[in-house]
Amino acid sequence: MKKIKKKAVSKLNSIFQQHPHKQVFRKPPGQMPGTPIHTGMQRIDRVLMTVHDFDEDHYEAIPIEKIEKSEPYIENKSKTWIQVRGLHDIETLKTVWDYFALHPLVQEDIVSTSQRPKVEHYPDHVYIVLRMITHRSNGTDGMKLHTEQVSIVLGANFVLTFQESDDPVFDPVIKRLELSTTRLRKLGPDYLAYALMDTIVDHYFHALDEIGESIETVEELIIENPITEYIQKMHALRRDLIFFRKSVWSLRDGINSLIRDDQPLITSDVKVYLRDVYDHVVQVIDSIETSREMVIGLFDMYMSSLSHRMNEVMKVLTIIATIFIPLTFIAGIYGMNFDPEASPFNMPELNWYYGYPMSLLFMLMVSLGMLYFFRRKGWI
Repeated sequence: MKKIKKKAVSKLNSIFQQHPHKQVFRKPPGQMPGTPIHTGMQRIDRVLMTVHDFDEDHYEAIPIEKIEKSEPYIENKSKTWIQVRGLHDIETLKTVWDYFALHPLVQEDIVSTSQRPKVEHYPDHVYIVLRMITHRSNGTDGMKLHTEQVSIVLGANFVLTFQESDDPVFDPVIKRLELSTTRLRKLGPDYLAYALMDTIVDHYFHALDEIGESIETVEELIIENPITEYIQKMHALRRDLIFFRKSVWSLRDGINSLIRDDQPLITSDVKVYLRDVYDHVVQVIDSIETSREMVIGLFDMYMSSLSHRMNEVMKVLTIIATIFIPLTFIAGIYGMNFDPEASPFNMPELNWYYGYPMSLLFMLMVSLGMLYFFRRKGWI
């Protein structure tokens, strides 16, 4: 049991050892709107760009150093996904933005990594911001949350994605592109944008499952032994859920706008799938609210367990004190210093040969009698 408990505590410590959402950077105030300033952390050494060109008959992935290398793929009739990883090099990103004539406000939002999830419509493209939240094993039977901003730009025949790191979160989509029988190869770039969004939302469920397991672990530990250390873990869970809620809540409105607004870049066939993503986001929000209620319940459980434990201690102390009250009374009577010869009222036990052992025996009988009475009452 102790090994299991130590393993559970070790897992909790590994979960709460890092809170990546605490790091928030802001651009200097007073900047001109549309000024791209990277406000996040540099997560990879250099910007990586990959062109995924595909249609029903072919698929190929080509790493490129300069965005101009993608021109042959953009100009043909196939569909093109340009995957950009790394947001710290503004000059390299600027070449991509200028090549596709992205709006200056889109450029600013891509490198401002504290954006809330949103969807913005422009004349020739749609800009979508999401918060990618995944969980990773840290090698000690635990996990830590990993979060970064992902920007998706949907055009007429292309999709641009901008990630902070080279996290392989989109590898399942790439594997589906390699298969000729998938809808990704048959439908347009709007379906690819949907698939990328759906992949990010699916990772929310896995992260929530980990948080749910952490809540259950803390609950079991609190029931077993409510100690002050668990208060910190409960606060960490509450912070994670608040951050989670902030990262997902506004995404629901953004996806709803993609479904309801008249946007020529998104076909009616794809809107059916977007409704499925919308349902998943609503389900994630419901799960977050449920987990928040459970964390609040953990605080109540902790206080209740602590109070119950204190009551048990006080009950034991009260029983001990109650047993010693008659014993103290008996000892007090026989401890009075009266001269038996001078007093008309004698205490014959004082001059009795067996008086001392008999008084101890009487005290023992009183104690055992009280313990028996308490046991019959169910107090102990």
